[in-house]
This record gives sequence, C-alpha cells and structure tokens, in this order.
Amino acid sequence: MRRHRSHLQQATLARDAFFGDVEQVPADQAVGRVCAEMLTPYPPGIPAALPGELLDQAAVDYLRTGVSGGMLVPDAADSTMGTIRVSVHDVGAD
Repeated sequence: MRRHRSHLQQATLARDAFFGDVEQVPADQAVGRVCAEMLTPYPPGIPAALPGELLDQAAVDYLRTGVSGGMLVPDAADSTMGTIRVSVHDVGAD
C-alpha cells in the first residue's frame, strides 16, 4: 500500500497539539481529529501523521493495516494502533 505523507491538513501548530491537552481514543474515533503524536511506521520510516495534522480515514487505515501486516509504529503511545492520541481542543471536538 503506497501513501503520500504530505496530504494531511495541518490544523494547528505541532507544539500545541503535542504539548496541549490530549486524550487517547479508539483509532476509528480518531478520524477527523487532530493528531497529538508522531506516527512513523517502520518500514518505511516516513511519518504517516504528525502532531497538529487532521487525521483522515486513509491515514488510520494505512497505520492499522500496516501494523496487522507487521509494520512497527514505535513512536506511538499505543504501538498496536488500537488507540491514537488526539487533541482535546481540536477541530470539531466540542
């Protein structure tokens, strides 16, 4: 599965998402939320999502199917990709 990393929308500053108030949500509930962690699968070692970026379904699917196929996501709070750290104060979260 090939994916271009640059397509995710930057919704807020990376530092605000990473150091701000966050919550851990099931991966399927992270779609449409602002990522609060760096998600870099190995291989290939290219970030799939960075703090401050708006997660879409394609990114979450890529990470979850990759992990089920043997990819590692060592920088994620939950390396199984069952849950993803997202900003509490993100777009659409009221």
